[in-house]
Amino acid sequence: MPWPSPITLTGTHVLLVPLAMQHADDLAEASAEGDLWKAWYTSVPKPDGVREEIERRLSLQASGSMLPFTVLTPDGKAVGMTTYMNIDPIHKRVEIGSTWYRKAVQRTGLNTECKLMLLTHAFEDLECIAVEFRTHFMNRQSRTAIERLGAKLDGVLRSHQRTADGALRDTAVYSILPHEWPAVKNGLMFKLEAAR
Repeated sequence: MPWPSPITLTGTHVLLVPLAMQHADDLAEASAEGDLWKAWYTSVPKPDGVREEIERRLSLQASGSMLPFTVLTPDGKAVGMTTYMNIDPIHKRVEIGSTWYRKAVQRTGLNTECKLMLLTHAFEDLECIAVEFRTHFMNRQSRTAIERLGAKLDGVLRSHQRTADGALRDTAVYSILPHEWPAVKNGLMFKLEAAR
């Protein structure tokens, strides 16, 4: 049995289901909204590259290094993707990442609820010793969102990766540890209640 195993996580305003090709058309529409894929510091697939990205993520799932989810609204519309990635089943560590949402649901309670569900599952069911978040150092919107979750900056990996255009990327690495989880959980629940 793989760790972690595919699972559906159900919230009040969002549903996280195992990523599948049946979500491709909705996800292509979501990517096109606001031209999300054009931001140089992100890796949102182009609308015509969504199927290839689904295949890539499912291949990583088959190798045991990723567990990808489709983000669905209550009406069943796919509005984004998120994952557990860089999975380490020996030490029980995961990174929550490769996340993107269509423009219409950004800066709503949807991201807060997604992160609450993923973190709850990671700490309370999978018993992770750490959950990481990584983002491009220049992606201020993503870094601010990660910091609002309550994650702490571990450091910056300089010249960590190459971006699609060949430029070097500095990666900001954040984490949440089990002893921090109760306070982070309370904060997320408070933010979610305030957003309703």
